[in-house]
Amino acid sequence: MSHAINVLEYLEESARKYPDKIAFADDKVSITYESLVEKAKGFGTFLATKIGPHHPIAILGDKSVDAIVSFFSCVYAGCYYVPLNTRYPKERISQILTTLNNPSIVVLNGFDRFLPEYDANKVFAMDMEAKKDEIILNRIRDNHIDVDPLYVLFTSGSTGTPKGIAVSHRSVIDFIDVFVDTFKFEPDEIFGNQAPFDFDVSTKDIYSTIKVGATMEIIPKGKFSFPTFLVDYLIERKITTLIWAVSALCILSTLKAFDYKVPKDIKKVLFSGEVMPINQLNIWKKNLPDAKFINLYGPTEITCNCSYYEIPDGIFEKDVLPIGKPFKNERIILLDENLKEVTKQGDVGEICVSGTALALGYYNKKPETDAAFLQNPLNTHYLEPIYRTGDLGYYNNEGELCFIGRRDFQIKYMGHRIELSEIEAAISKIEGVDKVVVLFSEKEEKIWAFYKGSIEAKEIAKTLKVTLPQYMIPGKFEQVDHFDLTENGKTDRKKLKKEYGL
Repeated sequence: MSHAINVLEYLEESARKYPDKIAFADDKVSITYESLVEKAKGFGTFLATKIGPHHPIAILGDKSVDAIVSFFSCVYAGCYYVPLNTRYPKERISQILTTLNNPSIVVLNGFDRFLPEYDANKVFAMDMEAKKDEIILNRIRDNHIDVDPLYVLFTSGSTGTPKGIAVSHRSVIDFIDVFVDTFKFEPDEIFGNQAPFDFDVSTKDIYSTIKVGATMEIIPKGKFSFPTFLVDYLIERKITTLIWAVSALCILSTLKAFDYKVPKDIKKVLFSGEVMPINQLNIWKKNLPDAKFINLYGPTEITCNCSYYEIPDGIFEKDVLPIGKPFKNERIILLDENLKEVTKQGDVGEICVSGTALALGYYNKKPETDAAFLQNPLNTHYLEPIYRTGDLGYYNNEGELCFIGRRDFQIKYMGHRIELSEIEAAISKIEGVDKVVVLFSEKEEKIWAFYKGSIEAKEIAKTLKVTLPQYMIPGKFEQVDHFDLTENGKTDRKKLKKEYGL
């Protein structure tokens, strides 16, 4: 197949090869490749007659086979989709719809109750029985170019208003081609989807699936609250491949789910979103000794990931888990505060990325786009945008890239510049600590460590005296039963700060 310019080429190629194969399944229904193409063409025709190309279409509903059909229907209509999570408060949904200039909305079965007051003429129910019109669809396809947007995903903006990251077909195709090739995904792969569809980890699940003609099982969110049910589901659905948030993997390892059963079909485990605690990684590795484990790194703005580290077989002995090397066709540079390149091993710089996989910027937010996507300061000769991730990293002795923390997790304390993530890393190595979050209280001028585990706080403090300077040892330790997660499966630091009045 020549280089695709539209993700529908992935879908149609797999439908030609495997028409009767299950493409996507949730806990209630499944859909074959052939049926997915037909239904998406039918509803896509309907949308095309109502909306016209190059517009956003918001999709309101939980992750499901219906949601997948609606995404591809939007693409057939020449539009781009915007998943709206039903767990968002109505106020957040309203903010997103305002940013999108009040787009049309497709409401999946029974999810109308989550919709704020809205223009009824712009709201459409999902229709699986709509009839296709190839003339309309071909005309749309002929006018498509690969830099047209495919989706807009909203993340929490630092200002408190959601930011929509627009990503093109070209960026997704550029990344997925390399991603599938790097990890040798095959048609017999069964992806176990954990991520919500408004989080870009799901992009890897959806588009890897249709690229190779595999099957994606949509794991119901509720299963993650009951580890034994989750393990049973993985076994029952014969899941082979997990592309999950770190915190989702840690649910199983910290709650000792493998003492119940081990899902032995799993052959590949890829994770991202937060730093994987090495003790939790090793629990997974002990239970699945033949599986491949991959640490992925990268924000939504560079289309999923820009670097990866294949973890060697056996128990991982090092103190720091690298984020590794760039994916093919992506370039990573480290820049200091003066936008000069950092090349010396061990020196810290901001991780910046260039390449085809860069997003189109923030939707309707030019100042934020200009601040984050800028001309490569090392290149004054021609246009070369880079994305400033806001993350800090350094190269280790093997030349592998290592993540050290967020630029905004860096604090100035007692005259020292401190990385809170460095303290987290030191505490997470201690036996008896399952998970840790370190925050700084401006009010009290104090470093707080929240941890889950069986060890006493004074033992942690005693152990840290050997590994950290005195000024980096938290002034307050708080043992917690659990950490709340954001919708994207990351630790909810804002909620923790609010709860403890930091």
